[in-house]
Amino acid sequence: MRKVGFDIYLVTDRRLTGGGEGLIRAVEGALEGGIKGVQLREKDMTGGELLELAKRLKELTTSYGAKLLVNDRVDVALAAGADGVHLGQNSFGPGTARKLMKEALIGVSTHSLKEALEAETGGADFITLGPVYQTPSKKEYGEPIGLGPLKEVTRALS
Repeated sequence: MRKVGFDIYLVTDRRLTGGGEGLIRAVEGALEGGIKGVQLREKDMTGGELLELAKRLKELTTSYGAKLLVNDRVDVALAAGADGVHLGQNSFGPGTARKLMKEALIGVSTHSLKEALEAETGGADFITLGPVYQTPSKKEYGEPIGLGPLKEVTRALS
């Protein structure tokens, strides 16, 4: 397992920042505040748009000594020189991503102990788990999992 270099990271949503330059300013503010990881998560952008944004964010994160991960798009992460990728449950597995991105950080979104264990054994460097609490961006996925599963997963994973 690789050293991740952050305990918490920013996940982008340009709709909350007014888009374009608003997103860049928001990310820079987070970096100035000490964030050491940024996940570019803009699922509705075209590949070309996402690549251009990823390149800008990579320059910015590098200047602050932080990591940039691209959500689900290994191709964009590679083309932008990102530090890694964050995969969802509908993505291919971390082992496949590792073949393409040998030295990159690979994160995986999980929602249960079973998924978390599969991600770890599959080669993920880190996982996210949740949602733990109610959040407007995850309402479509049902009720939050709460603290019980979070405690169970943190005890079970290395």
